This record gives sequence, structure tokens and C-alpha cells, in this order.
Amino acid sequence: MIKNLRWTLVLLLFLVYMINYLDRVALSLTVPLIEHDLQLNAQQFGVIFGSFFFGYAIFNFIGGLAVDRFGPKVVMGLAVVFWSIFCGLTAVATGFYSMLILRVLFGMAEGPICSSANKMINGWFPRRRAATAMGILSAGSPLGGAVAGPIVGALAVALGWRQAFVVICAIGLVWAVIWFIVAANKPAESKYVTARERELIETLKASDPATPQATSASDGLLHYLKQPVIMATAFAFFCYNYILFFFLSWFPTYLVQAHGLNIKQMSLTTVIPWVVGFVGLALGGVISDAILRWTGKSLLSRKIVLTTCLGAAALCVALAGNIASVVPAVAMMSVSIFFLYVTGSIYWAIIQDVVHPARVGSVSGFVHLVGSVSGIVGPIVTGTIVQNTGKFDSAFILAGAVAATGAIWVLFALKDPRKPEGPKTVDLQSAAL
Repeated sequence: MIKNLRWTLVLLLFLVYMINYLDRVALSLTVPLIEHDLQLNAQQFGVIFGSFFFGYAIFNFIGGLAVDRFGPKVVMGLAVVFWSIFCGLTAVATGFYSMLILRVLFGMAEGPICSSANKMINGWFPRRRAATAMGILSAGSPLGGAVAGPIVGALAVALGWRQAFVVICAIGLVWAVIWFIVAANKPAESKYVTARERELIETLKASDPATPQATSASDGLLHYLKQPVIMATAFAFFCYNYILFFFLSWFPTYLVQAHGLNIKQMSLTTVIPWVVGFVGLALGGVISDAILRWTGKSLLSRKIVLTTCLGAAALCVALAGNIASVVPAVAMMSVSIFFLYVTGSIYWAIIQDVVHPARVGSVSGFVHLVGSVSGIVGPIVTGTIVQNTGKFDSAFILAGAVAATGAIWVLFALKDPRKPEGPKTVDLQSAAL
């Protein structure tokens, strides 16, 4: 028996989100070394960064469908095994095309991560605590980005960039072994959960209010894709990811080329935005769930956080690339990442609020797919801008404009759907986990 197994699973998901971003950021941190070794230019790396999202976006959706059918334990475990292997195989890349193929495969393997995590939380937590749980586990992403700089930088300098990818591969495989031993899709399927915790989870989940759109698993994926609330959430996630993947793919290179930092300096400097992003992501779900318990209105609580913070992130990223000195530029980018990550758990909480548990994986996969399209477009557009102008300032402004559009869309489009007759009412103030 494991006391508080549901929070143990959150911890494991927190760690795998760290590993996910450690693996993903490793390439952007080693770009200056790989460019020299494999004779690649900025435009080619823009295509390589973007190619990751061709595989990633498709398997966001396919992974979501698989999660609803096979459960998050199996899908998440296999995803980690395969993405760790493909990340490790980056060590044998010989040029543009081999790097391109490996990056697509790596993206395909990472695709199911968010739908798997959201489905797991749906099985173990009541909806009024979903944003909190998703925020805490998702905070592993920026923390992984934060530790990636020193870890990958040190490994690349000491062992070479190829050996660094082999070490990172091993970390993911160790996590997968632990996951297959400990995880279960639901409390009823676990041999480690205590009887007291199982009873508590079942009681809290039974008190969840009925979903606004449907209470029956017979409502298929298309039913939800017709709902404006889902489409608004998907578009907002696209805008969120545009800034995130712009930062993820190109900010390290921006620090080297625009501000003259060396690999060691750049690796340490990139820690700062990731650390503040970690704080923002951990706080976002707590803030939204607190507003939910105060107002009793789920979508209003999500809308307040999403519109305010996505808009603030848009303004800050547009300013960051037009600051001449490195310290204020990093500071402004850090503020942008903080506000951006405050919204990070909100997209998934909206899905928990309006989607039947049987469709959480597939709807999550669709929203993730739409968001990942920005990962295809953004890095390629940025690489083209840098290649043609030799500067990053207009790329920063474009990222801000995209996110501002998302904030405005959410302000007007994210509305409570029509509820079925005779909705079940619950005192959200009194139900605390």
C-alpha cells in the first residue's frame, strides 16, 4: 500500500514532464555545437525544430484516442520508452536528413503525454481539483527546462553533444520501469492504494457536478468538436504554444547570436525563465480552482486566468526581443514565460469541466494537436526571419501578436455552454480535497 497514491502519481507525472522537457530542450541547447559539427544553418534548424511537431501533432490526436481505449498507464509508459530511445539515437545523426527523421520519430513518441496525464488525473481526482493537480504535474516542464541548461551544457562540454543524448535516454528508461510498477488507470485497478484513500476518491468524485454538455459516454468526439468552448480552448492553446515553442527552440540561439553569450553562459542564463515558469505553472491551477470554489462557475474561473495572463505574456514577449542589453531582455522574457505558464493547466481543466470522462483523452488529443501546429509553423517562420534579416526583433513581435489574438478570442468566445435541464447542484465551498 502507498499512502496518498494519487499524489504519488502526480509526482511521477511531474518527473516525466521534467524528463520530457530535458529531452526536448537538449537539441536547442546544443545547436551551436551541432551546427558546426554537421554544417547546418539557421533555416535548416528551423525545419528540424518544426519537423518534431509533424509527428508530435498527429500523435497528440492518435495518442488521445489510444488513451481512451487502452488507458493512460500503458500509453504513457510506452510513449516514454520510445521517445527516450529516439532521443538517444540523436547521437548517431550524420546530417540534415537523419536529424530530420529522428526528430519526427521523437515527436511521434512524445505525442500522447498531455492526453495521458489529463486522463490519469480524470480517473483519480474530482474536477474541482483537476486544475491544481494538472498545474503541479505540468510544472515539471519548466523545471525540466531549467535543469536542462546546466545538465546538457555540462554533458556537452565534458563528453560531447552526442554522448549527452545517450545519458538523457537512460534517464527516461529508468522512469518508465517505475511507472509500469506503480501506476494504475483508476483507484479500483491499483493494488497499492489504501482502502481509505479509494473510498475518499470515490466520494469526492461522486459529488462532482454534472458536465454542462453531456453526462453520457455515447456523446462522441464530433459532439465536442462542435462546441465553441472546445474550439476556443484549442485556438488559445495554439497561441500559448506559439510563444512556448518560439522560446523553446530559438531563445538559446538568440542569446548567443544577439548578445554574444557562450555555450556555458547561455546554458546558465536560460535557467531563469524556466524557474519563474515553474512557479507560474504551479500557481495557475491553484488560482483557477480557488476562483472556481469562490464563484461556483468553472468556465468563468478559467476565463479570468486565461485572458489576463495570456494577454500579459503577449505584451512581454513582444518587448523582450527589442531590448538591447541581455539582463533586461532575459528579465522581460522571464516575466512573459511566468504569465504564459500560469495558463498552462487551464486548457486541460476546461476539458475536465465540460467533457465526459470517456472522451477526455480524445478531446485532449484534439486540443493538443491544434496547439502543436504552432510548433510546426513558429520555428520555421522564426528560422526564415533570422536567416533573411539576421535579427530576432520582428520574430518576438510576431509571437506577441499571435498570443494577443488568442487572449482576445477567449475573452469573447469562451462561454458557458447550455446546460441540460435539471442540473445537479453542488456546494463547491464545502467539498475540499
